[in-house]
Amino acid sequence: MNPAKRLAIFERLRAADPHPKSELVYRTPFELLVAVVLSAQATDKSVNLATRRLFPVARTPRAIVKLGVAKLEPYISSIGLWRMKAKNVVALSQQLIDLHGGLVPQTRDELQALPGVGRKTANVVLNVAFGQPTIAVDTHIFRVANRTGLAPGKDVEAVEAKLEKVVPDAFKLNAHHWLILHGRYVCTARSPKCGTCIIVDLCEFRHKNLPDG
Repeated sequence: MNPAKRLAIFERLRAADPHPKSELVYRTPFELLVAVVLSAQATDKSVNLATRRLFPVARTPRAIVKLGVAKLEPYISSIGLWRMKAKNVVALSQQLIDLHGGLVPQTRDELQALPGVGRKTANVVLNVAFGQPTIAVDTHIFRVANRTGLAPGKDVEAVEAKLEKVVPDAFKLNAHHWLILHGRYVCTARSPKCGTCIIVDLCEFRHKNLPDG
């Protein structure tokens, strides 16, 4: 895919949604961090349902540590891998208190040193909470980048590196949101909605799911 096509793709995505936002519900960087950790292998909707009950009870690192693993578990038991996530959320909260004065750090290395925080989670927090032009690659973005030809790569790190290289600077801050929403609602895994896709003529997917075949 050439630069002109990539530019046109992001111009259309921006025109359709000038101010994209995360679908996770949060008020502070810490709440976002917890929500993103909980969202691994889970839907944003299921996480929001859980945090809607959790955050009024415990929305700071100290409150989470005070709550403890056993009392945290019932709030998130509807989410996949909830036992491990409960341990990680309490442990990362303690680490934030011990090493960062209870604040969420603003570097990838410091974030990734927290229990349960991988590169994708760190990139989401840096981008959404702190406005850094990082591009977190999840399954939706990985699929869109490869299927469209926008930034093909054999794994998520390769796709992330390619996106950081080819996405025009003016679009990097919101690229994560545009691509994840496009993958979640339009360029879906099993049956992409090519007939209503706003970038269908720019996409290089060979097997488009169009009404006329």
